[in-house]
Amino acid sequence: ASFTISLRTADNITVTINLGPGVSVGCLIKVKNFVSSELKIKPGENVTFTFTCSTPEKYFIMEIKKNIDCVSGPCPFGDVHLYPPGLPRLNRTFIWDVMASTKAGLELKFSAPWLRQIEPGKTCPDSVSYNINSCIDKATVNIGTFCRGGSVSRVKLLGGVVMSLQLPWNSSLATSGFNIANRASIKRLCIIESVLKGESSTTLMSPNYPLGFPEDELMTWQFVIPPNMRANVFFHNYSLSNCERKEERVEYYIPGSPSNPEVFKLSDSQPANIAGSFNLSLQGCDQDAQNPGILRLLFQVVVQHPQVDENVTHLVDLSKEWNMTVTIHVEGWPSSVPVMSEPICLICKDPRTCDRVLTLVAGTVYKISFLCKDLSRLRITVEKSISCVNLRWCQRKIYSLSVPKAITQLPIQLHKFIWKILASDLINIEITSPSLKLQQHVPEQRCNTSYSYSVVSATPEKELDVGIFCPGGSIEKIQMRNNVTISLKTFGKGFLNDSKHQDLKMSFVPHIKDECSFTVSPHPKAKVYLQTPSWLHGLPPYVSISWYIVVPDKQVARLGFSKDRMGIACETGRAYVNIKEETMGAEETVRREDELLPEPRNMYHDFWVNVSNCKPVDKMQLTLQFWVTLADKQIDLGMILAVVAGAGVLVAIGLTVCCVKKKKKKSQNPMVGVYNANVNTQVPGKQALFTKGRKNNESHVYAVIDDAMVYGHLLKESNGSVSPEVDVYRPFDGPIGSLPPSPPPFSFRKDMKRSSNTEERPPSTDTDQDTYTFAHQKSGQSENNGDMNEKNNGDTSVSLLESKEQDGLVE
Repeated sequence: ASFTISLRTADNITVTINLGPGVSVGCLIKVKNFVSSELKIKPGENVTFTFTCSTPEKYFIMEIKKNIDCVSGPCPFGDVHLYPPGLPRLNRTFIWDVMASTKAGLELKFSAPWLRQIEPGKTCPDSVSYNINSCIDKATVNIGTFCRGGSVSRVKLLGGVVMSLQLPWNSSLATSGFNIANRASIKRLCIIESVLKGESSTTLMSPNYPLGFPEDELMTWQFVIPPNMRANVFFHNYSLSNCERKEERVEYYIPGSPSNPEVFKLSDSQPANIAGSFNLSLQGCDQDAQNPGILRLLFQVVVQHPQVDENVTHLVDLSKEWNMTVTIHVEGWPSSVPVMSEPICLICKDPRTCDRVLTLVAGTVYKISFLCKDLSRLRITVEKSISCVNLRWCQRKIYSLSVPKAITQLPIQLHKFIWKILASDLINIEITSPSLKLQQHVPEQRCNTSYSYSVVSATPEKELDVGIFCPGGSIEKIQMRNNVTISLKTFGKGFLNDSKHQDLKMSFVPHIKDECSFTVSPHPKAKVYLQTPSWLHGLPPYVSISWYIVVPDKQVARLGFSKDRMGIACETGRAYVNIKEETMGAEETVRREDELLPEPRNMYHDFWVNVSNCKPVDKMQLTLQFWVTLADKQIDLGMILAVVAGAGVLVAIGLTVCCVKKKKKKSQNPMVGVYNANVNTQVPGKQALFTKGRKNNESHVYAVIDDAMVYGHLLKESNGSVSPEVDVYRPFDGPIGSLPPSPPPFSFRKDMKRSSNTEERPPSTDTDQDTYTFAHQKSGQSENNGDMNEKNNGDTSVSLLESKEQDGLVE
């Protein structure tokens, strides 16, 4: 097919057809007998041409440029048409280059559906886009790129303008969609008008974005808002230049405001909850010539209906807190930002200071309100720091890791509460749960509570993910080295009630030998599963972990491992599993990484389980899980029989001894004492001890031999409870004759024994005083001997043999 383009001289239009960028020559343009890859048609020319291919839109692009001079002559104001007609269906760009004086202003007015600004490099859904450039003297400023379907209704510019419209080859658009009007000087770079109807939002950028806004320039955005709606301004991206004079700022003109214009820094929180229309201006500064920097701004204006609860304030008292920040945000922040079409949720410190994210700091009391239809979309994240540099000052202090009431009373779900615990090298951290205790989250024992704790111990060199824990388990205590981060995460609305019973405590303790140590008191009716930290990535190299398992007195623990081997090979060092009961003489069970783990076994006392890692070979990870159960101790029938048999043997031995003693007593009279007057009573080598006379020395001291002493060894061997009474002889105070005296009466000895607790024994200071022990005799014997002594009336001149004979006569 052939095409004919006829251009009038008065229209001042030039048409150019070229190959598209990066397109190889696969099609040509034929004019009469001349073939070329480009064609230029100037004003006043009439050209007929054809393409050498059937799909020229794949190869060629077309530019239609119209020059309009508003300086030397009148401007053709009014609707702008797509001229000339009959153009081939190629990707095409219409350009209107309007020259105008800087003392006058031009206005581009767009017809519905108006325009929407996009960032440079992005494309419009229908591939139809507008680009506006302002020309002041010889400088060109890119006002922005726009798509159809938005809120931008007019753009007012100072001086000339270059307006372009890009259309795809298959577009059926027949009108330009805008007109040009003459206006008085606007005394600024440009004014962009945005009309927002109903609940909606618009995103706008400063000229030349993302490059710098012109130096010391001023521009304004005019927002037309229904009076019954509320507008909120958010700065999403901005940067500042280096100013030599003046200061970069934004100014708001809000009808009805007592302080117009309201001036803000770009770093400030911008006004929110604005009722009705308002203007926003951006003012640049005189920049440093050596290092000018870049002033740029991307912001959003959101319009919504007034909220029912916008006048309801909530008191957040953080005056007694320290080192804590509270952030209220939309769900998914900061990783994801809600799409523009979603109703916005705002948090306000006061009626005009609102934002999607609000941060509250400790030591202050706040009154906040919410501009949000659905508060369930909001979340709270809290971060608190606790540190210890000197153990002397913080060792005895116990910190409660619970959520303050100032947070739980808000009508917003707590998302996460993070405690960052910092300690010096020789100070470790201990967390306890005295009443609830903790349960480790493992596949066989999942947490189904309304909240859980994630515990991470970290240093600049390595990080140890201790695990995820929830209340209602068997772990009483966890001790860790290094800095620790504890993150409480909530699930659902049940946390509001469960938070009242939190009992997690933290304290600083002296240095421990293992990187992490657990104290576990298993529940009698539960099977407790425990696993090594950093389960997903494996225990770090050369890390040692210990578990101390408490076994009640009347119960026995059953210990077993979930697999039969550690499952690693060591590149350097050795990996070990150690098990040892906490009792005297207990043997320690040790297994290396190349050995089978112990079979399930019974543990009768508190015991330790220790896992120490080596440096595994590449792509191998040490992950170990074990379980513990408790059961009541079973009574061993064999042991009972053995005890009964042992008791029977002892009874038999006791009866035998008694019978032997009784028979012995019947067969002969017991000898109470034996005395030999011819024996020298002096100790060899100590002749001086007995140099006194008979009445003055102690040669009369003698020992009494009782038959209980004769058979005493049998009683000892039988472990009997009967043992001979032992006493200490007391000096005799009666008259002393020439012969040794007989033993004192047993009644006297018993009295001596009773008073021994109250009367102090005479100290044995003289070497010539020797003490003798007397075996207590049967009560019958003692009475007979007592009677005999009474008959003797203290007469010590009777010999022992004569006394024996007299006893026989008495009997």
